[in-house]
Amino acid sequence: MRVLHHMQELQDAANDWKRYQSIPREDFFSSRDTRNMVFHAMMVAIQSAIDVATDIIAEERLQKPATYRETFEILGKNGILPDPLARELSALAGFRNVLVHIYWDLDLEQIYAILQRDLVFVEDFAEVIRKHLS
Repeated sequence: MRVLHHMQELQDAANDWKRYQSIPREDFFSSRDTRNMVFHAMMVAIQSAIDVATDIIAEERLQKPATYRETFEILGKNGILPDPLARELSALAGFRNVLVHIYWDLDLEQIYAILQRDLVFVEDFAEVIRKHLS
């Protein structure tokens, strides 16, 4: 199952994200290498969640999403994700697009806040999906 591969990628990237939460604020703001490491872990975690959602949508023959954000909305509409979690993950999918496409003009304050605050949504997603698959 492809979804299991993506779940492992998600777990690995979430573990990295969790480790990076201990990076002191001043190190994050002063070190480009540190920021790039954080950006990568966040991007891989979010992309892996998108890939898992897309796999489930395909396997269960649900409505095809038009955007990455919509993948989580579809899982919410179909009762796979609680609506509040679907909304948070949809917002993270939008953030992933910013990381990928506007990396030269990122709001570092916002990214540091997301680093500290939003991992819980990725972890909750992984837990809900594990239960859904079992």
